[in-house]
Amino acid sequence: MKMRKKFWPGLLVFCLILVAGNVNNELPAASFEPDSIVIKKCQDFEINGNGSSDYWKSTEWINLVQQGQNSSVYQTKVKVLYSEKGIYFFFDCEDKKLISTMKADNLNLWEEDVVEVFLWTDEEFPVYFEYELSPLNYELPIIVPNHKGTFLGWLPWHYEGDRKTQHATSVAGGKKESGSAISGWKAEFFIPYKLLAPLNRIPPVSGTRWRANMYRIDYDSGEVYFAWQKTNRSFHDYNKFGTFIFE
Repeated sequence: MKMRKKFWPGLLVFCLILVAGNVNNELPAASFEPDSIVIKKCQDFEINGNGSSDYWKSTEWINLVQQGQNSSVYQTKVKVLYSEKGIYFFFDCEDKKLISTMKADNLNLWEEDVVEVFLWTDEEFPVYFEYELSPLNYELPIIVPNHKGTFLGWLPWHYEGDRKTQHATSVAGGKKESGSAISGWKAEFFIPYKLLAPLNRIPPVSGTRWRANMYRIDYDSGEVYFAWQKTNRSFHDYNKFGTFIFE
């Protein structure tokens, strides 16, 4: 009994140290942090708007939750992966009517059906990357300096070659045109790290943490908002973002 009494405190300390080390370095942090997800690593692959790559099978869906008072029964879910060159997103959006009249990049895409991603790579600086994609495959990529809620996006310079995103969309149950009756639409895109180069902590490595959020806006019956992490005033409420933890 004396030996067990002497041994037990040491064993307890050892176990606590081991668990603490695993929390910081090895175990999936999402299991300890409800507002975080672990982003799995993959090889680079071609996207087609359907999410048909086998790499998507390696990770789980993330459900977006409706915000605000307008009601909707639509499900919105997302998958996220990262590679040596960039980060991949795949949105699957239930819908009944396609609201998407804009036919050019860099317009106010948030005024119609759209999916959005915000990536805040370094909490020391309130500057983040925002990416929007419409069902018709038009995009809006901007860097956003946000000073206590005062913000304005800046478009990328020399947006070409390996600095340019890859993106594609598809529609189910109807035509890919505004006003069409559909059963849903999908958006798949790749954001290269070279496009994010002005931001800190690029590229991510195993254990890197980025604050982030993912959104959708639908306009079938007024504006209906969906988000991974709920924000208070607008999508730009960066203090409410969740955390990406890179595997």
